[in-house]
Amino acid sequence: MQDQRIRFEDRVAIVTGAGNGLGRAYALDLARRGTRVIVNNRRRATDTPGDSSAERTVAAIRAAGGIAAPNWEDVLDPGSGVRMVEQALSEWGRLDILVNNAGVDQHAPFHRISLEAFRAVFDLNFYGSLHVTHAAYARMREAGYGRILVSTSAAGLHGLHGLSAYSAAKAALIGLMRALAQEGARHNVLCNAIAPFAATNMTARVATPDFTARMRPALVAPMVSFLASNQTLVNGAVIVAGQGGFRRATTVEGEGLGYATEAELDPERFATDTPRLLALGTLHEFRDALAAFAHFSAAFPGVDPCSQP
Repeated sequence: MQDQRIRFEDRVAIVTGAGNGLGRAYALDLARRGTRVIVNNRRRATDTPGDSSAERTVAAIRAAGGIAAPNWEDVLDPGSGVRMVEQALSEWGRLDILVNNAGVDQHAPFHRISLEAFRAVFDLNFYGSLHVTHAAYARMREAGYGRILVSTSAAGLHGLHGLSAYSAAKAALIGLMRALAQEGARHNVLCNAIAPFAATNMTARVATPDFTARMRPALVAPMVSFLASNQTLVNGAVIVAGQGGFRRATTVEGEGLGYATEAELDPERFATDTPRLLALGTLHEFRDALAAFAHFSAAFPGVDPCSQP
């Protein structure tokens, strides 16, 4: 019988933003299962020598018998990903897993946030993952194995008042993940997204004691470990996770409506047909943009070219 156990021995992971909260929980869980972990978190002005958040996570891993090394790269630096990958290779000779967790939240409605502030939030949440992913993906593709996770959010899936920049970045990560999942599949490099509900520094200012107790980051971590494992067949998925519950989120298209003549294509007709336009009816999910286009073309053959008004 084939051995179906999930193995992490000799696997090497990079976890960004792993000094606290979700990233720390991910790093601890992976290490507990045998993964060697590069624990990334940039230094803070309040850090004292030898006592940064990355070092505290590494100390916790080592105290539990695991193997880890700290990394203080700022993921906003375009070269940070290359240096993290080089550290993993220097320490342990390989890189199998990347968990992108570093990010920052937002506390301003769109009309009150400056473009500079918007860009700062977007850059850290999107480019902070892009820089590391670009370097790690190249190595994994060459090696013929890899597992990449990006951290998205319910705000990226559905939007949220006051989180325009954050929502935009988290939605962009889903698009990046979906493309990489398709490109990497033939090289056994799988890419997924986790959309966690958890009590972290980002939620501390509004979290109640009950929320904090129910939404522990440790309850999300096992799903991350599964998606990072050699046994997962999941690829290109967004998994919503929190308080012991998990479900997939995806993009779908509804039934739609079509017109036979160009004369029917006017705003007044659309106003009348709005309920049909917005109705979902039978839902359709597509493996990629080409499949979506093929289905759309078949469903709506187009207007009669001889019907021009």
